Amino acid sequence: MDKAVLTCALNGVLTNPKTHPVPVTPEQMAASAREAYDAGASVMHVHFRMQEEGFGHFPSWDPEVAAAIIDAIRAACPDVVINQTTGIVGPDVSGPVACIKRVKPEIAACNAGSLNYLKIRSDGSWAWPPMVFDNPVEKIQTMLDAMAEVGAHPEFECFDVGIVRSVGMYIENGMSPAAHYNFVMGVASGMPCDPALLELLIKYKRADDPWQATLIGRAEIWPVHQRVADLGGMLRTGLEDTFYLPDGERAPGNGALIEALAQCARNAGREVASPLEARKIMGLTH
Repeated sequence: MDKAVLTCALNGVLTNPKTHPVPVTPEQMAASAREAYDAGASVMHVHFRMQEEGFGHFPSWDPEVAAAIIDAIRAACPDVVINQTTGIVGPDVSGPVACIKRVKPEIAACNAGSLNYLKIRSDGSWAWPPMVFDNPVEKIQTMLDAMAEVGAHPEFECFDVGIVRSVGMYIENGMSPAAHYNFVMGVASGMPCDPALLELLIKYKRADDPWQATLIGRAEIWPVHQRVADLGGMLRTGLEDTFYLPDGERAPGNGALIEALAQCARNAGREVASPLEARKIMGLTH
């Protein structure tokens, strides 16, 4: 893969906009997306936040909130590829499905398996109560059906090696005709952010499907981003995944993070893909 597709994960979920530079409102989302777009991002991975004052760190599944945010991003970056989150805990997926049908993204992230979602403090206590990020096959199928209805291409988010292997079974079973992989590395109870692991993950994915890595952490993630670029993967970063630049300084926004990611691509001798080229690489037909 000569050209490198760059995705900006604009804001994520639960980080407090009062203490971190995450965009929340449609205007903020559009401005941050434009900074990332100008730095080379052709794909925007989008979470929706509640718009009421004081609640911007909570997710929203209101289709009208979703539409206002996506419309603002598309107006700021007319040819950008929209990648909508669908991640939700519990069996009720009506919110993500309603948003998919309302905004019709070209890509929708699909969590491809369940995970004990854990983090521990230095004193051995839990950072939050242990929880299961539940993604049984029936839930995944419901998400995929909604994506198929609007022509959205699934991006399978894989938190562990067994989930990577499961994606091949989903496609063989006919649950989805095609997809690309997102190796999520750095969640404390999931795959570590380890460059040595990347080659094994590539071995266990379907041979011809595009892949990228989501790397969660601080400055230590950047050598792994470089390895992703060297191995021909698509690249992703943004304020959902990290607040830190390669030199350990805090990023002022998404634009600076995407500039650093674009440099990883160039270090590997790869040019940054335009939105049109990104669509071709990922096989988007929407």
